[in-house]
Amino acid sequence: MEKPNIADKKPAVLEVEPGTYYWCKCGLSKKQPFCDGSHSGTSFTPVEVKVEEKKRIAFCNCKQSNNSYMCDGTHSKL
Repeated sequence: MEKPNIADKKPAVLEVEPGTYYWCKCGLSKKQPFCDGSHSGTSFTPVEVKVEEKKRIAFCNCKQSNNSYMCDGTHSKL
C-alpha cells in the first residue's frame, strides 16, 4: 500500500465557511490542505469534508492522523 507524502509536520488551522471541501489525502497537492488533483495516478482519493457552519478546523498536513482530515497530534511523533 502506498504511503502519503508528509506535506508538513504541523496542521493547517483554518477558519472555514459552510460548504464542501476536499482534503488532500496523498500529500502532493500544492494547495494544502486541499486537493488540487495531484493524486491522479496514485491509489489516493481526496476526503470530502462538509462544513455546516463557519468554524475553525485543524486540518492534518502530515497525512498520518487516525482522525481522518482532522489533526490528532500524530505529527509530533514523526
